[in-house]
Amino acid sequence: MPITDWQVKISQSRGAPYFFNTKTKESTWTAPAELSEDEVNTMLSELQASRPSNGQVRASHLLVKHSGSRRPASWKEPNITRTKDEAIEILRGYQTEIGTSAEKFGELASVHSDCSSHAQNGDLVKKRISVPTTCRAFGLAVELESDASRP
Repeated sequence: MPITDWQVKISQSRGAPYFFNTKTKESTWTAPAELSEDEVNTMLSELQASRPSNGQVRASHLLVKHSGSRRPASWKEPNITRTKDEAIEILRGYQTEIGTSAEKFGELASVHSDCSSHAQNGDLVKKRISVPTTCRAFGLAVELESDASRP
């Protein structure tokens, strides 16, 4: 079996590498016998090179609060009165406008996010991130976004 039939992927649930055969759809936690040690090491090295360095993840968000939020106030609105459905509708509009543009995301977050991270274009690097936010961040593949949601 040629090496091209096997890929190394990262398990979403375990965060650990596994081997996947694109032809047979077989997956295994251990290196397939037909791969040499050098082939396995090369595949693992390539996977590692494609991932963020130092096991870090970068998370950003554009927060639109509603009247039922834990603290329905923000840097731009002292008393937020919109409903949860209205907030989700606003977020869906932003999601459409952003598409896949990180630049547009930052632009909209800096103006419209109800979080103080608006000053960093929505970047949460300098903020303490909640457990649900961290779980969502690690549950996503690189360059993907989550849907409009609330923990």
